[in-house]
Formats: sequence, C-alpha cells, structure tokens
Amino acid sequence: MKKIIFLFLSVVMLISCNCDKQAKEATFVNRNMKVDSDIMTPEVLWSFGRVGNVSVSPDGKTVLFTVSYSKIDEDRTYTDIYTMPAEGGDFTMLTHTKANEYQVEWHPDGKTITFLAAYDGDVQLYEMSADGKKLNKVTNVKGGIDGYKYSPDLKHILYTQRVKLDKDIHDIYPDLPHANARIENDLMYRHWDHWHDYKYSHIFFASYENGRMKGEGTDIMEGERYDTPLAPFGGMEQISWTPDGKKIAYTCKKLTGMAYSFSTNSDIYLYDLNSKKTTNLTDGMPGYDVGPAFSPDGKYMAWASMARDGYESDKNRLFLMDMNTGDKKDCFAGFDRSLNTMSWDPTGDKIWFTCNNLGTDEIFRYTLADDSIKKITEGIHDYSGVLAAGDKLIATRTSMSYPREIYSVDPETGKGTNISKINEPLMNQLTMGKVEKRWIKTTDNKDMLVWVIYPPHFDPNKKYPALLYCQGGPQSTVSQFWSIRWNFQMMAANDYIVVAPNRRGLPGFGQEWNEQISGDYGGQNMKDYLSAIDALAKEPFIDKNRLGAVGASYGGFSIYWLAGHHNKRFKAFISHCGIFNFEQMYSTTEEMWFVNWDFKGNYWDKSNKAAMKSYANSPHKFVKEWDTPILVITGAKDFRIPYTQSMGAFNTAIMRGIPARFLFFPEESHWVLKAQNGILWQREFFKWLDKWLK
Repeated sequence: MKKIIFLFLSVVMLISCNCDKQAKEATFVNRNMKVDSDIMTPEVLWSFGRVGNVSVSPDGKTVLFTVSYSKIDEDRTYTDIYTMPAEGGDFTMLTHTKANEYQVEWHPDGKTITFLAAYDGDVQLYEMSADGKKLNKVTNVKGGIDGYKYSPDLKHILYTQRVKLDKDIHDIYPDLPHANARIENDLMYRHWDHWHDYKYSHIFFASYENGRMKGEGTDIMEGERYDTPLAPFGGMEQISWTPDGKKIAYTCKKLTGMAYSFSTNSDIYLYDLNSKKTTNLTDGMPGYDVGPAFSPDGKYMAWASMARDGYESDKNRLFLMDMNTGDKKDCFAGFDRSLNTMSWDPTGDKIWFTCNNLGTDEIFRYTLADDSIKKITEGIHDYSGVLAAGDKLIATRTSMSYPREIYSVDPETGKGTNISKINEPLMNQLTMGKVEKRWIKTTDNKDMLVWVIYPPHFDPNKKYPALLYCQGGPQSTVSQFWSIRWNFQMMAANDYIVVAPNRRGLPGFGQEWNEQISGDYGGQNMKDYLSAIDALAKEPFIDKNRLGAVGASYGGFSIYWLAGHHNKRFKAFISHCGIFNFEQMYSTTEEMWFVNWDFKGNYWDKSNKAAMKSYANSPHKFVKEWDTPILVITGAKDFRIPYTQSMGAFNTAIMRGIPARFLFFPEESHWVLKAQNGILWQREFFKWLDKWLK
C-alpha cells in the first residue's frame, strides 16, 4: 500500500503537519474505506477517487495530478493536488483544503507547480514548490481569472477573464434595481445549463517577473463579443504560446446571435504581442478548428479540424501547418478515424494522439518524416491525454470495470502499467462482472460490436433480466467508459445483464458508419438496437420476458421511439433527458446547428423531403402505440433538451393510462452532478426496473 504524505495548505502559506493530525484532517478521503459487500452500491460508486488533470514535469520524471473525492454527507466534492514518480511509486498529497485547486500544471522551470484556487475570494493563480512547502500568489486580478498559461521565455503570462460588454436590465433601467427580467433580441441567450451573463471570455497578457504578474493585463480581444476558449466546454488547450513567447494562438468562433447558433465555424487566430495584430490562420476552413499546439522548435502548428460547417460530429482530423510557408496538411487523409486528444513529443518529430478504434480509445503515433500512423495500444480499455515522459508515455486509462487511473505505457510494445492505483484498495474489495465483446449481424448484414456485461457472480444456469442500453450523443461511441451514473457495472451489480450496442451513428467504425444516423433518427440505428437485444435474448441465461431499455439524451429519444415500435419486446423503459417532440425541440434548443444538421432542416419547409422524413419519426406521433411502464428523468437546467420534452412524455403516458413516474431535478442539467442527487438517481433507476422486471 502506498505511503501518503499529507501537507496542509492554509490560505496564505503551506505548513507541514504531523502524520496523526493529517490523518484526522483527511478522513474525507475515501481511498481506504471498507465495504460490507463485494457488490457495488451507489454509495460505493460515488466514493471512488476521480483522477483529474495530469501533467508531466519537463524532465519527464514526475507526474502531477489531482484527485477528487465526494463527501456524500456534505453533498460536495474535494479536489487536491498530488505528485508521484513517473516510473511509479509512493505518491504525495500536497494540498488538503476546501478550496479545490484546479488547472494544475508544471511551471516551465520544471521546479514549481502552478494552479488556480480561490483562497481569499476571487480565483487567482498560485505557484507552489514541488515539495509543497512554499506558496506564492502570482496574480491579484480584480474579479479573478478563469485560466492561465506562462510564456515559454517566462517574460509574460496570459490569463482569461470574462468581460462585460452587453447591457443587462439594470443598465437599461437603473431606476428599477429590484426588477428581475431579461430582454433578448437574438439567439444564443442561453447555452447547455446557463443563461448568458452579458460577459465574454477574453485573453489578457501581462509581464511576469520574480513570480509575480506585473502591471495591468492587456486585452487582446478588446471590445469583441466573442469567447475564447469556446463556450461551454472549451479549456486552456484551445490557447497556446508560440515557443518564442512572442505570439498567442487561440481558438474562437467570431460570430454572434443566430449566425453563431447555426454555425460550427471556429478558427485559430494568432496575436502578435509586438505589432498587436491578429491573423486568422485557418481562414477558409469552414468547420471546427480548435486546439493549436506548436512543435518544440515552433516550425509547425498542429490542431484538430472538421471540414463542414454546421456538423458538430464531422470527422475530427489532425492538421499540420508549416509556420514559415503557411502550408496546411491533413494528416488523417488516409485514416478513417476521428481525433480525440493529442500532444507533441519533446523531440518534435512525432505526435501522440488517441482516437476510438472499434469500440475502444487507443494510443496512436503520427510520425512527421514519413507521414505515417501507427497504433500503439490494444485492449479493452480507453486511453486519454497521452504525454511523453522520457522513454515512456503517461496517459489516463479507464474501462467498464475500472475507474480512471494514470498509466505508464511502453511506446514500443503498448503495454500499460497502472502507476497511480488511487482506487486499488477499494477495487480489491469488489467483484466486477465480466465484460464481453460480441459481433452481431444487423438487418443490412453489417457486423456490429455489442458489449455484454454480466452480473458479478454470474450463474449460467439462471435466467436474468436484461437491459438494452441506448447511447446518447447521438454520435458518441459506446467505448470502455466509466460513469458515476450510466455505469454498466452498477447495472450488472443489480443482477441485470447489460446489452450495449455500437449501433449506427457512432465513431470508431469509419465515417460512413458514423454519419448514417443523420436524417435517419427512426431508421437503421433503431433496427440495430433491436438486432442486438433480439440476438442476446436467445441466450438461455436471459429471460426474454424480462427485458428493459434505458438511455439518456439521444438514448432518451430512442426509448420514446422504441416505446411506439418495440412490438412488446420490453417490459420497462427509462428515459433521461430525451427528445419527445421534434418540432418543439427544433424551436427550443440552443445550438441550432445540432438539430438543423441531424433533422436535415426545419419543420415548416414542407418541400424539404429529408426534413419531413425526420419529423415524421418524432416519438410523440406514435404515443397511441405506447403500452409499457416508463420512468422519465430530467433536470430544470437542461437547455440542450429542455425539460418540457420530458414533461410532455410523462404527461402523455399518464393521460394514456400507462404506469409512469417522473423524476425531476430542479438544480441539475443534462447531467446529474451532485452526490446525493446522483445516489437518488441510482435508487429510483433500480427501484423502477426491479418493480417491472423482477
């Protein structure tokens, strides 16, 4: 068992503490908790440590990372900073606070750790010695900052901050201080789970000397009503310094209102600190262009690029630009997969990246000299965030049977070794069900990968109820993910066999397979679902009279659609945040490019045959065929698929006399993120299934 050295971080300095005091203060850390059974429960699921952002020291010898633990009785999560040797060994816990340090990175000097925290009000940038004994506050920006990056020459830092450029109701009517309203004149007034706050995320740069930011920051986007990083999920990986520290490359979609809502055309811009000029490096490239990353010598810029505007699930290609000539190269021209994450090797002659390949996320290498791609890893797992560390690679890995850990990977053999083992003490007490890979024929004679997850103590002589899992996205792969909500081992622990097909419309099986779903929501992918469950229902250990189907988002739509077409296959349904009424969805979602591309247009243009085909398959048009009990779940802050969609489905089921239940979370969004809400979700999920399938 690893030895943990705890250091307590106060608001202004780090103070060493004795081991007994540390143990008392760190009782919320769940790593060494004891469980009563080897079968996973919702409470155990929420007790696993969640490994966060991973960074490798410039010398490749030390790994820096965060771990988050949920304290269920407080209904909150604590996140702290750790380091460990890159070759594995004891890890050291450097912080133990309520502040939740994040965006943890190595300082370019290789001796210092940098991070964001709100120790005394606003979020600011801090530096800490690698042993955790010295703390230095770098910034003191009014209102705080959201992200940061040091220039390679250590002469400047950049930071992001939200800048108010639009007027709110109190700016317009200052004599009405208690008025509570919004006035909108265009689209994109809300996004995913929040209303627009009249502010825009901008990049600032300032001088940096002796561990302090000097003077005021300069806004390189002054007056621009655009965001960088891209809202709502973009991070600092979308912003980079050039290796000489003289320029800043950033990702931005310079559109507003309805134009923004219908377009995915983001570009990469280059700002020159000396001339103060900005150049669009990807002008004329109409899709998503994100994540500029420069080779160590500054000769090349790599980034992720999609070809088509308005299509958020287009093939994500690795692109290279020669910074001297401006020539661009599609490194994935002959590679029918889609980029996930990537990083430069310190040598500058290769790029490490991950992408999904036939149901798992693997590590690949792109070599510049011969324009070649080689797959490095193979197995039943998902890799992400690969970084070079000497003669090894450091990456995180998950599977359906194991939460995220940090692995050392041999770049020649692909062999991976768990070096963090954060969850090993807890996992050693649990029994996980077998995960099996099956290939099943579809109705059009294609081969489809289906994951089958068995209960922990599977008895082939028993007959089990089975669950068809319907994936969201819609174009999100059913890979080896580990979720604190849609967790297949959690379902299996409740004595269900899980059937999880990689149906049409998922990446990792070629672009043709991925794109087939657009404009065909009620078509081939629904046949794929039924092919999967019908094939498994023939097994002697599955009771074909006790089948259920569950899913979220597009998977939630799938449930509503199956409810009107399943021909009595299923005895119970669960839909989380699903689309029920296509016309209403088109008019009330926020990112219009999503529905406009997938529905192939709006619902009022009756001459658009492709769009009319989509709207003809709206689930609400088939409710007269509904005959199966259904649990409907949603959150009030889901603006992608507004909660009224779920309400409409539940209300309709009740009016049709179908047993139904409505689980509504006023403070959650498309996801359920709070610990106690998450446990409640699991309890209601299995209470419903058990009632109708056991």
